[in-house]
Amino acid sequence: MSGIVIHLPEGNGGDATTLRLGPGERVRFGRGSARTPVELRLDDESVSRLAGEIRATDDHWQLSNLSATHGYLVENPEGAGEYLRVPPRRVGAPIPFEFSRVVLPSRRETPLSFQVFAPDHVYLDPHALGGGSWESRTLTAYSLDETATYFLVLVALCEPWLRDSSPVAVPTTPQVVERLSGPGAHAGLTARAVSSHIDYLADEKLASASRRPRTAPNARPAATASARPSSPSP
Repeated sequence: MSGIVIHLPEGNGGDATTLRLGPGERVRFGRGSARTPVELRLDDESVSRLAGEIRATDDHWQLSNLSATHGYLVENPEGAGEYLRVPPRRVGAPIPFEFSRVVLPSRRETPLSFQVFAPDHVYLDPHALGGGSWESRTLTAYSLDETATYFLVLVALCEPWLRDSSPVAVPTTPQVVERLSGPGAHAGLTARAVSSHIDYLADEKLASASRRPRTAPNARPAATASARPSSPSP
């Protein structure tokens, strides 16, 4: 996608509005007035007449906060709590998110916000990076198999926080069992097996080098070794 798309949902300080910007184009937003026209109108008394400006570039977009008193929050709804704060009078702040929600201070019960869809990010081809055969291979900090059962357990543990960045309790073992009890290869997963996978993650996959046990896997107690997978299970 070239350029950006700005969407103001209905009920967020104005009628539903969708604007498309090509590289180099700008949009001003705010409460607006006859003397201060804006392209994106936010009908809220707590928003400045000229609150800010959005400028599209080739591969990202920039936000200028033209308010003298209010800071703006730019959230990444897909980034598990990632956000940027753009302070008052900041000009041309680069926003790195592909999908963003701009939140403005308001006296309303619900936040005043609009969405910005940016160009797709460009990544290097890992096979084109090269590297001589004489070089040592760079190790992965955390080697996780996304097809293994322990990875599904990890996702189930993190799911509440991934969906909502506000503080939430970590799911209990029975809750993880219930979450993974749907139809599929893991329908028969037991609480003991889930606990075993959690131990495996803590002791092996996600442990720092200083915390990893020095004993070989076959040196574990028999009861533990039989319950804990020695290799990623499907």
